[in-house]
Amino acid sequence: MMKTTARPNQASATHHRDLRTGQSIWSARRRPTVPTRPLTRDIHCDVVVIGAGISGALIAETLSEAGLQVVVVDRRSPLDGSTAASTAMLQYEIDTPLSLLSEQIGRDRAERLWRRSRQSVDALRDRTERLGLKVDAATRGSIYLHGNVLDAEGLAREADARRRAGFEIELLKPAAVLDRYGIKGRHAIIGFGNYSADPRQLAAGYLNVAIGHGARVYSPVDICDVAPSESRVTLQSADGREIRARTLVVATGYEMMKGVPRKGNTIISSWSIATKPQPRAIWPTAAMIWGSRRPISLYRHHPGGRSDLRRRG
Repeated sequence: MMKTTARPNQASATHHRDLRTGQSIWSARRRPTVPTRPLTRDIHCDVVVIGAGISGALIAETLSEAGLQVVVVDRRSPLDGSTAASTAMLQYEIDTPLSLLSEQIGRDRAERLWRRSRQSVDALRDRTERLGLKVDAATRGSIYLHGNVLDAEGLAREADARRRAGFEIELLKPAAVLDRYGIKGRHAIIGFGNYSADPRQLAAGYLNVAIGHGARVYSPVDICDVAPSESRVTLQSADGREIRARTLVVATGYEMMKGVPRKGNTIISSWSIATKPQPRAIWPTAAMIWGSRRPISLYRHHPGGRSDLRRRG
């Protein structure tokens, strides 16, 4: 689904990419409404955000609630970029196991990263609920299976590392995994408190709350030049309009700004397969299923009854 083929476009501040092929399960639904306006004159604001997807929406809502004048621009319609191909799996369990990350950067730093990841998921869930947003959200556990990165002994060390860091988990042997979940021949760590939501509904909800705080969303607006100075930044649109702001936030997903160093940055593709709705054929607890292997395969259940498989890396 996620496709990142670059398209030549010299008159743009970002690398234009064809982000997707096929149709995501999110795009198959009716588009959530986000009021936009054309950019017909020069404007100024406190903060300008490039990107009207989920990252831009969260940033715009937070800053506008703080009383700042926020402008959001996107060369597409809102929600139509990287967000439409999101996995929608909001897991605090990051791809690198805690035990291995501790070996790479030290135990204290690794535990802080994992705890902050958990805090961010909890904060998003709490804020979304407080704002009363209807985003097809669900709190899910996870089934983390041993694989070619962590074998059974490595999974046991990972369980110890997570317990030591204060995470609630269960370590199950193959017999228990088979009995409880129907998965044969695999050890597993059972985690708790992950989150999923429809990414387009989530982004639309936060953009609309931001608009309620006074934020403005302009679309389509293609930014072709960014000129910073000591006191402000000036953005030039492709049709000659200027946006002057004290601060610029770039939230362009897989379309990186030109000039960003490419060393260490690799854009890869992922794909997903979704079933038809089958609410009576979902595995017990509808937990997210993944494992300590490369490439990473993730199985999830959508509240509407669909299941999907996503693979990356």
